[in-house]
Amino acid sequence: MGTAPRLRARWQRLLTGAVDRVTAEHRATVDTVVEAPAPLQPIDLTDDATVTEVLDLAERVGEVVLASGTAVTDTTTQIEFIAATYGLSKCDIDVTYNSIRISADRGPRLPPASTMRVVHYRSLDFTRLAAVDRLTRRIRRELVPPQEALEALDEITSAPHPYPRWSATLGWALMAAGVAVLLNGGWLIALLSFATTTAIDRTNRVLNRRGLPFFFQHMMGGIIAATPAVLVSTFASSLHLDPSLIIAAGIAVLLAGLQLVGAVEDAITGAPITASARMLEVVMMTGGIIAGIALTLRVAEVFEASVPSVDMISSRDLTNLQIKLIAGAVTSAAFALACYAEQRALAAAAFSGAAATVVYLLIQHFGFGPIVASGGAATVVGLAGGLLARRALTPPLVVAVAGITPLLPGLRVYRGLYAFLNDELLIGFNQLSGAFAVGLALAAGVTLGEWIARDLRRPRIVRRIGSIRRPRFASS
Repeated sequence: MGTAPRLRARWQRLLTGAVDRVTAEHRATVDTVVEAPAPLQPIDLTDDATVTEVLDLAERVGEVVLASGTAVTDTTTQIEFIAATYGLSKCDIDVTYNSIRISADRGPRLPPASTMRVVHYRSLDFTRLAAVDRLTRRIRRELVPPQEALEALDEITSAPHPYPRWSATLGWALMAAGVAVLLNGGWLIALLSFATTTAIDRTNRVLNRRGLPFFFQHMMGGIIAATPAVLVSTFASSLHLDPSLIIAAGIAVLLAGLQLVGAVEDAITGAPITASARMLEVVMMTGGIIAGIALTLRVAEVFEASVPSVDMISSRDLTNLQIKLIAGAVTSAAFALACYAEQRALAAAAFSGAAATVVYLLIQHFGFGPIVASGGAATVVGLAGGLLARRALTPPLVVAVAGITPLLPGLRVYRGLYAFLNDELLIGFNQLSGAFAVGLALAAGVTLGEWIARDLRRPRIVRRIGSIRRPRFASS
């Protein structure tokens, strides 16, 4: 009689322990609850040089996370985290699309210390982002002197990528192949998508060295994505392939590098200026992709080549579910590899991509549309990013952005463009609007999932660590 209750209790303890290990260890910097450091005022607030060093350190940490696509709220939290650790607990921080301003209150008898930094670059180096996150943990834990922390930050920002450049090309190409498989393309379509994306990445690498604006780089990417599809449609129609999937995979790869998640998260969390700037960038780069594809298709028509047609019916279903799960995992892991994520983050990204794929397909299978399915899957991704990222010691952005890559609406963008080129304006507008709505649902879902992850973990942490408080600093 007592065997069954004991077994249930045992399994419950094992399950609770597993959940606790995921949810209560290796917390992100923004979620860390720590004892107040001693002394309460680690630096001399009357020393202008030392205060300036601390502000410079905080701004440069903020620069790295902002350049990686982190939302304004999380960037501000990172900056506050650094400044408060050294005693600058009263700071006014203004983060916009490409600048960071800090004004630190040093008390009634001292003038405020102010500084500003302009962010000149955008970087998808997730190893650098993770290294900066670990540096902030170390600063908080060990109260590293500002000069030593600046030297460590210099080493992080000047270090070469952890993998050779060809590994990034391999990552983008594998991602395209994975997207093609998710869209029910065969092995030959996946192989062609792999080769096409390799050409896109290497070409844009050369163009970037020559300083070509990113709009035209995305336009060139659209041209390269559409050219093999036109050739297959014209000269290999007997193979009965769907060359439109090559274009769709290329679009998904080009969209993956854009800061859609950060833009929507900024809009949701009250940073409309930065959200507007980031969204405008996303729209302009997407316009470049569409322009390149449209130009290629028009040239094909002039030379009487065959333009790849497209099926307007959704091609995502539960057929070959196991293959699609693997493809989703490969797509996300490949994106993380292309962005130089650390090896321990690749597995977390793969798990996130597989989870997003199965949740999306299941929601659609039960009769919901792609927008609801995308939002639901992205919420799971955001939740996974908030939990798994702690186990991998990787910022949630890495897992979350990689996890939604299998769901990017590349095929829907091409459907809309194809309809416009065939004077089906209503269908084209509907498809492109749907693609935009899917993108918003993905980004909003990630934001909601990360919020749920933070809210769920807090009670467990408090129960395990005990009575703890956030640091409070004495004013001068």
